[in-house]
Amino acid sequence: MEREFKAIGNAESWQLSNPPIFQLASLRASMELFEKATMKALRKKGDELTSYFQFLLKENCGEKCHVVTPEKERGSMLCLRVPNGSKNLLNTLTKKGVIFDFREPDIFRVTPVPLYNNFEDVYRLVQIFKDHL
Repeated sequence: MEREFKAIGNAESWQLSNPPIFQLASLRASMELFEKATMKALRKKGDELTSYFQFLLKENCGEKCHVVTPEKERGSMLCLRVPNGSKNLLNTLTKKGVIFDFREPDIFRVTPVPLYNNFEDVYRLVQIFKDHL
């Protein structure tokens, strides 16, 4: 091995031979949570939360937003087209504690996370949408 570092010149140069121990400790803790919850149960709950989310959106906000994610291919995420969905709405929802991804010009990508979200969270989320759309 030479005294001076010579980077490979691509993404491989960012590899570490020994990952930092504190990062490994947090990774181990999260893996224990996933093992305890089981991926099968999380997937089932994610589908149920997303179906409930879609149902509530249709019942409460059907004319103001439209789900554009194909139902059979969605996973747990819904892409919502919000006509006239602006940066103002983005800022308002963020201030209300809604965490989502916004894509120009009018797509809001929202995912109830089964590991820590529940049906009450989804209900409250739709009420926030209903009040501000």
